Amino acid sequence: MNILDEFIRECLSIRVKRKLNSTDVIDALTDLFILRGPPAFVRSNNGPEFVTRAVRDWITAVGTKTAFIEPGSPWENGYVESFNARFPDELLNHELFYSVREAQIIVEAWRKHYNTKRPHSALGYRPPAPETIIQMDQRPVMH
Repeated sequence: MNILDEFIRECLSIRVKRKLNSTDVIDALTDLFILRGPPAFVRSNNGPEFVTRAVRDWITAVGTKTAFIEPGSPWENGYVESFNARFPDELLNHELFYSVREAQIIVEAWRKHYNTKRPHSALGYRPPAPETIIQMDQRPVMH
């Protein structure tokens, strides 16, 4: 499950499991809402894990609205569709995972690279969340 911020084009989370359910969706969104605050809308496809009453009720309870994509209308979610095309091309088609845990580690490393190093043409060939280096004050050396 890929969770992206459409505005800044950052991949916020990729959940890797053999099968995802509504509890997994709520857990992932809870983590992000705690860290970043709830967004105005959560856009998603009509996958069974997203349209369950539990997920819809939870999203409403936290004060966020849903924006479901009509089936067969990928242009309604163009950025995510673009990401979902790049993800296999840049990572999944080049890896062989021997366990779910190995996949989680490799996918998380790729997600960090995608956000902090990989240039994005829509952002002027800059990454969406570049790492910043803060220079330490140079203190005088005591002899």
